[in-house]
Amino acid sequence: MKQKNNKGSRDVWLNAAFESLINGGVEAVRIQLLSKKLNLSRASFYWFFEDREELLAALLELWRNKNTKNLIAQTNAYSETITEAILNIFDCWFDQNLFDSHLEFSIRSWALQSEDAARYVSQADKSRLEALKSMFIEYDYAPLSADVRARSIYLTQIGYISMKTDEDLDTRMHRIPEYVTIFTDKEAKDNELKRFYSRHR
Repeated sequence: MKQKNNKGSRDVWLNAAFESLINGGVEAVRIQLLSKKLNLSRASFYWFFEDREELLAALLELWRNKNTKNLIAQTNAYSETITEAILNIFDCWFDQNLFDSHLEFSIRSWALQSEDAARYVSQADKSRLEALKSMFIEYDYAPLSADVRARSIYLTQIGYISMKTDEDLDTRMHRIPEYVTIFTDKEAKDNELKRFYSRHR
């Protein structure tokens, strides 16, 4: 247990804020509550953050660095076919280290209450959709088709997250080939699917 005369660290405060955001929403991210949770003095918070607003900005940046950067990186991951490229994107939906769906839900819930957070989310959505569209264009899809397919993939997954859809792993895996076909108008190869399943089972 941390002692009151310790300052902790920036990461200690940020990680506590992250947990509070996930479990209780943005209203749970309060300096006094975090101080009590960490058993650190409120004064020690100000060694690392100017105020609560700076802490909230750090949470948004954490979300961008994890979810947005990783999703965009997956659109550029090695692939020989568009179906393999789509499976690279699907890695995000199965690997919390690549894309944290709980954090995504919490940030989007926060954006419903805050214009600043909403602007941040809007910019992230634009960047993610543009990356997905560019991925399709790289595989010779016409711009409009690439745009609609990118939106279909992205909005489907955001809908899953927003609705807190709960499916068991077998059900999700069973649907993967059909999703690939719907989004690309092509069937994934057996070896592509085998590699994907091996990564997530």
